[in-house]
Amino acid sequence: MLVDNLLAEALISSGMLPVEHNDPVNARILAISEDKIEGFVREPFEEIANRSGVAVDVVLARIAAMLRSGTIRRVRQTLLATNLAEGALVAWKVPEHKIDGAFDWMFQRDPFSGHVVLRSTDTLSAGSDYKLWTTVKVPQGFSLQAHCELLTEKVGAERFRLMPAKGIFTLGVGHVRRKTIEPGSKADQPARMIPVQIVDLSDHEWDVLLALKREFTPEEIRPSPWVARANEAGVSLEEFYRVAEELNARKIVGRFSTFLEHVKPSAGGLRVTRFNALFHWAVPPGREIEAGGEVGCHHILTHCYWREAGPEFKNVNIMAVAHGTDKQLLLDHKAAIDQHLRLSGVPVSYTNVFWGGRSEIKPSEISPHVYREWLRTVQS
Repeated sequence: MLVDNLLAEALISSGMLPVEHNDPVNARILAISEDKIEGFVREPFEEIANRSGVAVDVVLARIAAMLRSGTIRRVRQTLLATNLAEGALVAWKVPEHKIDGAFDWMFQRDPFSGHVVLRSTDTLSAGSDYKLWTTVKVPQGFSLQAHCELLTEKVGAERFRLMPAKGIFTLGVGHVRRKTIEPGSKADQPARMIPVQIVDLSDHEWDVLLALKREFTPEEIRPSPWVARANEAGVSLEEFYRVAEELNARKIVGRFSTFLEHVKPSAGGLRVTRFNALFHWAVPPGREIEAGGEVGCHHILTHCYWREAGPEFKNVNIMAVAHGTDKQLLLDHKAAIDQHLRLSGVPVSYTNVFWGGRSEIKPSEISPHVYREWLRTVQS
């Protein structure tokens, strides 16, 4: 029987429904729900139940409880937004006395900045004076360069470096299942690169997409979750399914995911991760796809991209992200990847690690309508 919201809240408050990520049942659910449900699925919670071996009623109650408590920070259908909007990783050089204000402005007032992170290096090195890092996307028809120039003016930045993705090798989350991964663990084959290419959508497709991607509230964690979203988009359920599945076939839809709060401690004081490492490698021009495939096949990585960082960063062109609770263990993972590149015959002229500190994460808005209104507001 489905545990209703009032009962779930009562169970949480009484301590009867565990909400920490390391609870055995929650861990089984999260090992699937974080990043194993690929593409669009008509019954995502049922799929999580089937693959985790946990009853669907328990899955619904536990995910809703973890979302209410803050263990899970959001539940949503992700998109491959790199194919929907011009985007980039952006490194910002900001005067020290302005950096906290710049961080706050980009997190609180720019819906097109997604990840906002302060990063540092263990030693003074190429690009280490770029301490503020963000991901930025602007909808089709608008300029990423112009957007960052506007942000530069608003926050008092000195310089910025745009690093758009030229290819994606790894894109996932899976913090719970990555906790036990050993350094060097990797797939048998190199990761396949997904090229970045912007696609055009009709107004009808945008209506469905915007309803599809909206975050779920705890009350929406229920069977047949897309019924209400079809109503929201003003289409029949079958039409919603048709458009969503067509978008999925066009490689626009990512995963159905439950995102853990992996930066801040839970209500019970537990952390999913403590360290966020951005690995950099510079490989010879023309070997980026080969190198990205060899790096991206390592299981510890949540992200791996081909990005051109430029001379400020010694021409780094392969970047990857790993999370963990032990800094040395992350460095051991990095060393294993370095060794694999050497054994694969991929020369590396330079490598570095940027460690994440203060961090806030939100989905980047990609709606052209929202962008026009935001632009009007900030320029007035």
